[in-house]
Amino acid sequence: MLDPALLAILILGATIGLFIWGILRVDVVAVLALLVCVILGLVPGEEAFAGFGHPAVITVVAVLGLSSALARSGAIDLIASRIGRIASGRTGQMVTLSALGGVLSGFINNVGALALLMPVALSVSRKTGYPAAMILMPLAFATILGGLITLIGTPPNLLVSTYRRDALGEPFGLFDFAWVGLPLAAAGVAFVTLIGWRLLPRIRPDQGATDTPFEIEGYLTELIVPEEGSVANFSDD
Repeated sequence: MLDPALLAILILGATIGLFIWGILRVDVVAVLALLVCVILGLVPGEEAFAGFGHPAVITVVAVLGLSSALARSGAIDLIASRIGRIASGRTGQMVTLSALGGVLSGFINNVGALALLMPVALSVSRKTGYPAAMILMPLAFATILGGLITLIGTPPNLLVSTYRRDALGEPFGLFDFAWVGLPLAAAGVAFVTLIGWRLLPRIRPDQGATDTPFEIEGYLTELIVPEEGSVANFSDD
């Protein structure tokens, strides 16, 4: 019988390999990895799906729903038009959008900041004719880097602060991370917006700027409850 730690490392390596290979969808690979862990006894069966109730998962679902609502309300197009007025040209718009993402991710979860700004980036891409990947990749890195600035920007900062409070009796303040995080975030955003995007694979000529980053339709399910439905007219008893 192999050591549980070694088994976990092997499963993790195989999972990453399947992610890179791309023969299966990422959600299918993740579920298969979980099932293998349950079968091998690494994860108790009664706790196999407990992670779906974690606040982080609920937060991600909520911010994605909020992003979709903003896109349908027209607010996204308004923000995109303002960015277009503030900055002209691909580099200027990329810097403006990435800087906005970095600032937002310092005060809300970086996943939430990215989810809010992805529709804006796609709208800017459609209006300017630039490939969406050229804007989305810098934005993704900018939101990660912006989370380094504050205590609440990224979960590791909160974990370290909690450990410091337990060990030394005093947690970190909101902007204690900024002394290191702000220079790193500024340098990182400058790199990805001025140099890094040039390292991306060249977009094929047949790929338009209106293409979405991935086939999101395969991951979405929408349920419509009619007004006369029994679910919509339930009673407390």
